[in-house]
Amino acid sequence: MPTQNAGPRRSTQAKPRRPVGSPYEVGSFVHDGVRLTYESHGTGDRVFVFLHAILLSADLNRRLATDLAAAGNRVVLLDLPGHGRSDKPRRASSHRIDTYARHVVALLDHLDVDRAVIGGVSLGANVALMVAAQAPERVQGLVIEMPVLEWAVPAAALTFVPLLFAVHYARPAALAAASVARRLPRTGLGPLDSFLGAVANDPRATAAVLHGVLAGPLGPTVEERAAMGVPALVIGHRSDGVHPFHDAQQLAKRLPDARLVQARSIFELRVRPERLTGEIAALLDTAWHADALGSDRPVRSRRQAG
Repeated sequence: MPTQNAGPRRSTQAKPRRPVGSPYEVGSFVHDGVRLTYESHGTGDRVFVFLHAILLSADLNRRLATDLAAAGNRVVLLDLPGHGRSDKPRRASSHRIDTYARHVVALLDHLDVDRAVIGGVSLGANVALMVAAQAPERVQGLVIEMPVLEWAVPAAALTFVPLLFAVHYARPAALAAASVARRLPRTGLGPLDSFLGAVANDPRATAAVLHGVLAGPLGPTVEERAAMGVPALVIGHRSDGVHPFHDAQQLAKRLPDARLVQARSIFELRVRPERLTGEIAALLDTAWHADALGSDRPVRSRRQAG
């Protein structure tokens, strides 16, 4: 079993439930005083945790989770603090990327999972990298879609700093927009519902998320990235400055066992997902293949290991 925290876990257990008519379960747990909600698609030991982009939610990636669960994986979509159905603390310190990464490790503890493939898109990609830096013994592989690293800083600042000022200083307009968005019916289209949820969020919670992410570390150091020896898939595209393809290229070069795939657009995995979903499924097969060949990385839960 991997070396873990010496002290007691600061999370509480809650039995997952299956919403009426839903093919997946919804669960929650408390870590460091924050209640976090997640969806669990599929069953088995091949656990894949995938994280959403900034201000969005698990809804964004539900189609991906459904498809990968059908291929024999257990896919867990976590709503990070300030997002989706999780608690929305208004302290910026609750929304640093390194803090988010600790919540992901707590999710693995809550699920009794020793190791998982960790991935995410945009903000979620950076959090996944931070998990690999903080707790490498818990990471079986990485799926990094549209990382936001050094080359993204100017465009990210130009995008998110004005938004932060807007939710601070144009709060009445933001509150009005949130009120309207809360009354709109959900469409059943994951990416669109995720966007509507972001607009419906309390602007004070949105401001805390933006402040915390901008104030904290962007991701692991270059040296930490170079030490991540697990199989990795890096997905990038050439469509926008917040996710420059150069960041994806450089990351794939730094990671010792990475493969770079170019997406046709920022929307490909959500609109026409078959090609990229196949690439991710192949990475999951590769990541777990080492255990099938007799690696010392046990594919079992903590409960089973006991």
